[in-house]
Amino acid sequence: MSDSLLAVLNSQQKKAVTLPVSNPPAHGLILAGAGSGKTRVLTTRAAWLLATGQSAPHAILAVTFTNKAAHEMRSRLASMTTVSLHALWIGTFHGLCHRMLRLHHQEANLPKTFQILDRADQLSAIKRLVKEMSVDDEKHPPRDLLYFIDAHKEEGIRAYAVEAWDNFSRQRKEIYEAYEAQCQREGAVDFSELLLRAHELLSSNEPLRRHYQERFRHILIDEFQDTNRLQYEWLQLLAGKETTLFAVGDDDQSIYAFRGAKIGNMRDFERRYAGERIIRLEQNYRSHGNILGAANALIRHNRERLGKNLWTEADAGEPIRVFPACSDLEEAAAIAEEIDALKQDGNPYDSVALLYRANAQSRALEHELFIRAIPYRVYGGLRFFERQEIKHALAYLRLIANPADDTAFLRVVNFPARGIGARALESLQAIARQRHTCLYDAAASLSGKAGMAVSGFIRVVNLLRQEKARLTLSELVEQMLESSGLTAHYQADRKKENQERLENLDELINAAALFTAGETDMAESTADPLLAFLSHASLEAGEYQAGINESAVQLMTVHAAKGLEFDHVFITGLEEGLFPHDNAVDDNAQEEERRLMYVAMTRARRRLYLTRAESRLLHGQRRYCLPSRFFQEIPSEFLKNAFSSSFSRASMSDAAAERNAAPSFPPEKTPELPGGLRIGMNVRHATYGFGVIVDAEIQCAEEARVQVNFGSNGMKWLALPQARLEAA
Repeated sequence: MSDSLLAVLNSQQKKAVTLPVSNPPAHGLILAGAGSGKTRVLTTRAAWLLATGQSAPHAILAVTFTNKAAHEMRSRLASMTTVSLHALWIGTFHGLCHRMLRLHHQEANLPKTFQILDRADQLSAIKRLVKEMSVDDEKHPPRDLLYFIDAHKEEGIRAYAVEAWDNFSRQRKEIYEAYEAQCQREGAVDFSELLLRAHELLSSNEPLRRHYQERFRHILIDEFQDTNRLQYEWLQLLAGKETTLFAVGDDDQSIYAFRGAKIGNMRDFERRYAGERIIRLEQNYRSHGNILGAANALIRHNRERLGKNLWTEADAGEPIRVFPACSDLEEAAAIAEEIDALKQDGNPYDSVALLYRANAQSRALEHELFIRAIPYRVYGGLRFFERQEIKHALAYLRLIANPADDTAFLRVVNFPARGIGARALESLQAIARQRHTCLYDAAASLSGKAGMAVSGFIRVVNLLRQEKARLTLSELVEQMLESSGLTAHYQADRKKENQERLENLDELINAAALFTAGETDMAESTADPLLAFLSHASLEAGEYQAGINESAVQLMTVHAAKGLEFDHVFITGLEEGLFPHDNAVDDNAQEEERRLMYVAMTRARRRLYLTRAESRLLHGQRRYCLPSRFFQEIPSEFLKNAFSSSFSRASMSDAAAERNAAPSFPPEKTPELPGGLRIGMNVRHATYGFGVIVDAEIQCAEEARVQVNFGSNGMKWLALPQARLEAA
């Protein structure tokens, strides 16, 4: 059995999978380059451990970052072995921490029916708290408070340990403390709390920590470069003296510092655990040689890396095509022209991806695709469980499971409308505060017309709670949609939007039925299917679907593109200040921007396009741009300085040519300047380096000054002719 598992692996993959399990444990760090088969290696490692009898299923924990990756790992592993995987833990960090907390809710000081707050619920809870505490929401915006709280939790810092040195920071600390107390009182945890609470559980409970250290003899970690401080520490707490850590990652694809990812974790893992046991997976099964050669050359400019060099048995393929446009409109028109050409050559639309660094860039691209009737999809739209009507339905289900959930109560107590106004809710909240109870229990004390309306709402929830015992999960969902009035509310208006909402509510019933019909990772953590389903709804990261079986060009940020691959990839907006971004001011940030570019390039299988514009409309202003430094970091041997004949300005359609016939720079901005300089010209300065002239002022023939964008050196006004600018 083990020989057949290894037969499909290359030599380095086989070396990684069969890394010896010795005593003391021999940990391993697998540097898996883009397209090198890391998921295959991670999954085959688990299958090999089972097939060779070196591990039982319950002794393996495999952790990754997305539900999609976790499901893929479980599915692949199931096809590789006949052993039951019920006791094997595979999931995301949040999912596995949730599972642990369900099993040990008492030790974690949580109620059995604790609920998970997703991002929207968390923000709603903070807004409610800000209002109750009479906090100035202009000085302390709720969304800023959410980031403040999450950032501290992800560093393992509780409210009592937050440093406060002035009134502003002291008030934020007080809000954090009040938020913790509110969540504890309501039996709710947010995503960051799942990790922090699980970390604290293992840290403070030695018998429990020893239990898991003795249970999990093999910990497999996917996308290790994306771990933050708390995740890494949690893994270390789980690792006992006889536990083998097997980390798979790529430091060259570490692009989530803004989410708290610590690229230094890989260096620390190398020093603390792996030592010399680093295996590099460098054979790429995705891209042609020119794409890989260019990506290798680019990433070598980063100093802080463990180092590897991607290669392929495929041929060199086509050179990377570079197109410098006069404006973002011309850039978009040229891209659309090439997509048309690709389609005519037999390439489906969904083989094409347009990548950009900032969301604002998509406007011109979307407009051009729209007017050419090219179907497109903006990747990352609303997920199923994040849609408004689904959120309402889940709030009712949460109240059925836990009436103390005030966030859910406030979301639907007056939806559909029952005549319960803001003043009535304020009175109800005041009663709840005075009696130190939840809104659900305080409702009986509310009098008058509003009290009757709230009582009607309570009766609906109570009836559903009684029905819960005799109904299946899907029947309960269906009954809730009818009793709550949600179905009738959307049926009352025949707008297409509401018809789609009704279809989504029907799909929620289907989701509940499918959930209870299949084996789930939560079977060991709770016997209550409603609780499990609600946790699943909070943890599940659904995919955006813009039409069944509809082929469409994919538009997305480079961050969103990680993990995906396409035959034809356009990386747009390659200009200083845009990509690399203006916010990348220090060396570490610049290196992350380069890693982001590396990720973007290695999404392409067959053909890669790099585009830029000399001027771009961003945030309502026309911006004149320098070419991205990445062009200079890719050797010219890999580049072709023009697209195919179909992708040149001369061959554009009449409509496209007419749209781009206007000069890049407006006539009123073309004064005569000393030395033959003009707006839009690339220039060089002895101190500031290369730049582009973006504006000019002339007082008289002897007195003129120009504004120059020097990229990372900023915008400068320089007097002429003293500035001694030279054409570049």
